[in-house]
Amino acid sequence: MPTNMITARSAGTYSLGDLTVNRIGFGAMRITGNGGAASDRARVIGVLRRAVELGVNHIDTAAFYFTPLRSANELINTALSPYADDLVITTKVGPGRDPSGEWLPLARPDQLRGQVEENLRQLGRDHLDVVNLRQHGLDSVAEHFGALADLRDAGLIRHLGLANIRPQHLAQAQAIAPVVCVQNPYGVDTRRIHDQFVRTCGEQGAAFVPFFAIAGDKREAGGVAANAAVEAIARTHGATPAQVRIAWTLSRGPHLLAIPGTGNPDHLVENLAAGALSLSPDELATLE
Repeated sequence: MPTNMITARSAGTYSLGDLTVNRIGFGAMRITGNGGAASDRARVIGVLRRAVELGVNHIDTAAFYFTPLRSANELINTALSPYADDLVITTKVGPGRDPSGEWLPLARPDQLRGQVEENLRQLGRDHLDVVNLRQHGLDSVAEHFGALADLRDAGLIRHLGLANIRPQHLAQAQAIAPVVCVQNPYGVDTRRIHDQFVRTCGEQGAAFVPFFAIAGDKREAGGVAANAAVEAIARTHGATPAQVRIAWTLSRGPHLLAIPGTGNPDHLVENLAAGALSLSPDELATLE
């Protein structure tokens, strides 16, 4: 199928609670520019609008995705408001940054409402579709997750998820309220020790949404992690290594959601085309 005929719908769908999303979405971290560099505002707004035109209905963002000149939430609001009825915007709370960009300590449970309201203001919404608690260093997420469950009951949040967690955190949260998704680092060559946890999420009905699936250990620096096997398979298919990594992510189970992000319109189309890339059993075995 020609690349320009492929949309986000090619990879199928999964449900976040009562919200159905296409399995290839869009991660907003990169649209502000990396390393503090200014992104081209008009170009990024165009990429966001084109993503939705091509069937993307799941966008991952956060209020702490900003540089001195750009805010991911503000760009999303400018590009996409008024929002389509089927567009699901997932954000995350817990970490925070001061106006200069310096990281703050993890929010206390009583500070999470302020972070939720900050996302609401920036996005121009009266409720958030999905809010992930991104934890750092907590033995138990129960108190923080309980505070978000209260905000869900108050109507500010529709569904809850978790990010950057250890396996025991899922059970702690599930005892309080349903968890519709988990975001953790995971990829062909990233955190493979968590293969079983990825399967556990699916068994419990939670989507698994890996980050750094393309960048690998390069993390926030971006780019595509080098891997000889990935590159060889990409050559066989006439594909890019990033496309192979996205296809591998989707192969791990029907509950895996990909959220590649880019400010480049050509890369956007390539990323979505990965949903139609089928890796053979031998190729998948090679990547194991």
